[in-house]
Amino acid sequence: MKLLVVEDHPIVISGCRALFSQDDGVTMVEARTASAARIAMKEESPDVTVIDINLPDGSGLELTREFVTQDPEVRIVVFSMSDTPMLAIQAIECGAKSYVSKNGDPFDLRDAVLAVARGDSWLSDELIQEMALLRATARGTTALLSEREHLVLRMLARGRSMAEIANDISVSYKTVAADCATLRTKLSARTSSEMVRIAAELKLV
Repeated sequence: MKLLVVEDHPIVISGCRALFSQDDGVTMVEARTASAARIAMKEESPDVTVIDINLPDGSGLELTREFVTQDPEVRIVVFSMSDTPMLAIQAIECGAKSYVSKNGDPFDLRDAVLAVARGDSWLSDELIQEMALLRATARGTTALLSEREHLVLRMLARGRSMAEIANDISVSYKTVAADCATLRTKLSARTSSEMVRIAAELKLV
């Protein structure tokens, strides 16, 4: 099996080489940018490609979508520092066969690559549960938001501060702050920026 790893961090690349060092049938090649990955994909014709979600010259998700558009049979594992289920959902929607967090068990990547090489998909049990919960939450989230919460969320997504929002909709700063706290709870977000990102990904704004 030829494995292409698209990753710009030398330590992670070394870790990947060590992870597959005992697998005699695995030949690993690397690309450190999206541009280099495009060349390697054509020249090397890898059986499985591992793509980091954040590359110096582009998004790993966009690169995944590009490769899948060119070849629907391509086998891709998206690799990320984030363990948020929303990114995993996005990766699968882009056509990846697996999503693996760098914060998890290192052997998760090996299991994912070998499964994808067999033609299977692979996600950790924990991530599957979190994705199912998020999808269920997303279906009911819109109905859970009040009209003003929708308005505040849209204005936050446009870059307005809480003080500016309070002034724009003629309510107190304290009211907007309370709405934001409620929104973070409803969207299971730790910060306002994460709340806006999740809302955008759920197409609530």
